[in-house]
Amino acid sequence: MKIIFSPCPNDTFVFHALVHGLIPGTPKFDVEYADINITNNLAVEADKADIMKISYAALPYIHSDYVLIPCGGALGRGCGPLVLTKEAGDAFALTGKRIAVPSERSTAYLLFRLWAAQQVPGGVGEIVVMPFHEIMPAVRDGKIDGGLVIHEARFTYPSYGLNLLRDLGDWWEEDTGLPIPLGAIIAKRSLNVDEIAKWIRASVEYAWEHPEASRDYVMAHAQEMSPEVAEAHIDLYVNEFTAELGKDGYGAIKALLDRAAEEGLVPPVDFKELQGK
Repeated sequence: MKIIFSPCPNDTFVFHALVHGLIPGTPKFDVEYADINITNNLAVEADKADIMKISYAALPYIHSDYVLIPCGGALGRGCGPLVLTKEAGDAFALTGKRIAVPSERSTAYLLFRLWAAQQVPGGVGEIVVMPFHEIMPAVRDGKIDGGLVIHEARFTYPSYGLNLLRDLGDWWEEDTGLPIPLGAIIAKRSLNVDEIAKWIRASVEYAWEHPEASRDYVMAHAQEMSPEVAEAHIDLYVNEFTAELGKDGYGAIKALLDRAAEEGLVPPVDFKELQGK
């Protein structure tokens, strides 16, 4: 069975037990590691993988053969994307400015556009897509006016001398009272998705019960991240919503995609179909 997820610590922590044969009754997995921006595009090609990690923002575009799995993904509080600038300022400073983003098909991008529509008078200017690791240096060096960053940048942006203009996670939580929907797990509709959900949930529980078991695996894929940053990354993104989306999790997904559809950023979503109902 083919599975694709990112090499980020939260994903390797969550899927370690599943892909290493530690969950009884599971098949052997063919694992591919890919950044979520790559899987967002692969998701429209249903023959690419049986199980895949994508951004919640990409759900409106997934092939009809995929459904949302209610566990294994990344939602949470206090873990949203950040808007960074070189100099201190407020939302007014971004009016008409060039902003770098890691993807135009990501939750971070949707949150940024929803926030900007509400908070930036006249709107931002040009949106420039660039690799995640290039954004903070570009803002620091004045090549771009502002940058939208995710993941471990929450912990490392001060080392670039950058200013936090807005934590979009804080804005979203203040505005909606809901967690931030970041990464989703999808599986082919033709598979037994209830069984897959049980496997993934068991892998999450194994990870929590045996955190030391995945440590070497996590660090082998942590892209030169320090053990301390990797641990902070896991603590932030692996939580109650990883084990089960629940009412608030589904509410957050619906709120994000409904708002984005109203702004014309994504197509409308049939949530019953998305859940395989």
